[in-house]
Amino acid sequence: MSAANTTAMPSAATLDWLAKLISHPSVSLTPNLALIEQAQSYLESLGYLCAVVFDETRSKANLYATIGPAVDGGVILSGHSDVVPVEGQNWASDPFTTDIRGDKLYGRGACDMKGFLACLLAKAETFKNADLRVPIHLAFTYDEEVGCLGVPSLVEAINALPHKPAMCIVGEPTNMQVITQHKGKYSARAHFTGRSGHSSLPGEGVNAVEFASEFVVFLRRLGQKFRNEGPHDDEFVPNHTTFHSGVIHGGTQLNIIPQNCYVDFEFRNLPNHDRNELKGLIFDYLDNTLIPQMRETYDDVGVEIEVVSDMPGLATGDDEEVTRLVMELTGANTTGKVSFGTEAGVFSAMGDIPTVVCGPGSIEQAHKPDEFIELDQLARCEKFLDRLLAVLVRK
Repeated sequence: MSAANTTAMPSAATLDWLAKLISHPSVSLTPNLALIEQAQSYLESLGYLCAVVFDETRSKANLYATIGPAVDGGVILSGHSDVVPVEGQNWASDPFTTDIRGDKLYGRGACDMKGFLACLLAKAETFKNADLRVPIHLAFTYDEEVGCLGVPSLVEAINALPHKPAMCIVGEPTNMQVITQHKGKYSARAHFTGRSGHSSLPGEGVNAVEFASEFVVFLRRLGQKFRNEGPHDDEFVPNHTTFHSGVIHGGTQLNIIPQNCYVDFEFRNLPNHDRNELKGLIFDYLDNTLIPQMRETYDDVGVEIEVVSDMPGLATGDDEEVTRLVMELTGANTTGKVSFGTEAGVFSAMGDIPTVVCGPGSIEQAHKPDEFIELDQLARCEKFLDRLLAVLVRK
C-alpha cells in the first residue's frame, strides 16, 4: 500500500478553512482585517463572544473569541494571522491558493501558521456544542513575523478582563512536539549622527560610518564573549546567547565625511539570561565610551536607538499544569527547546499565563518557497484538540 493511502487525512472543514485563510495574503505590516472579519463573523454566528483589538491605524487587528462559562481558568489557543512575503521566491503553484500534492498541502502560511488556525475554526462548532466547565479562548494576532508587534496589545486586553485564563497553547509548527523554552529576541536600529565635511580634513568632521563600525565590532565581541564564557544550554542550537549585525548603511560619496550611518542589530538570548543586563551592556558602551568619543569636538552628534522588537524568551517549567496536560494529550515523554521566538514568551511574561508551544507542521518549511504542511500533521492537530476538549467538558 502506498504512503499516500496510509496518510491520516484532516477533515474537509479544516481543508476548507485553510483554503480560505491562505487566500487572504495577510503579509506582515499589511492589513489583515479581511481575514479577521471572516473569522469573527463565523465565530459570532456560533455564539462566541468576540473582542477585536486594533492597531493605531485600524488596518490590522487581533481577535479574541471566547466560548463557555464566564469563569476563571480555561485555555487560550493562539496563532498569528500574518505571513512572510513571497516576492523573489520561485513557487510551483499560486502561493495564495492551496494545492494538495501527494500527502502535502502547499500555500503561503500552510505551516506557519494558518494550518493551526484552520484546525481551530474547523473545531469551533464542536467547542460550542460541548458542555464546557471552563472557557476556550481563540486568539488570532497580527504582525508576529516582524517582532510580535500585535500580541502585546492583546495580552493587555486579556489582563483587563474579569476572568483570567489558566494556560495558553501557541500553535507554532513543532510537529506537535511540546516546546517549553525558546530564546528571546531584541532587535533595534542604531542611528549614528556625525558631522560632515571634506574627506581631506577628517579632523573637521565626525565620521558616522567609523563610529558605527566600532559599534559593530563591539557587538561581535559580545557575541564571542558569550559563546566562549556562557551561560550555555546545550539543548539550544547554538547553545548560547547570540549577537548579530545584519544591515549597515551610511555615507553619500567617498570624499565626504559621512554624517549618518544606520546599523540594524539584534541579540537572541537564552530564556534565563537577563535581558536587562544585555541591554545594559549595549547602552553602557554607547553612553560611556562611544558617544563621549564622538563628542570630543562637537556636542550635536551622537547615537539614537530605535527598538524594532523586544520579545521575551519562554521558560515554562515541566511541572506546570499546561506542560503536563499537553504532554499527556500528545503522548510526549519529553519537552523541547527551540532557538526561534514565538508569541508564547509574551503571554508568559506580560500576562503571567503559563504557556507552551505545540502545533502542526515543521518550522523547516516556514518562509520558504513552496511552503507546505503534511496532511497527517493537520489530522494529528485535530485529534489533539479533540483530546483537549474531552478534558475541558463537565464529567
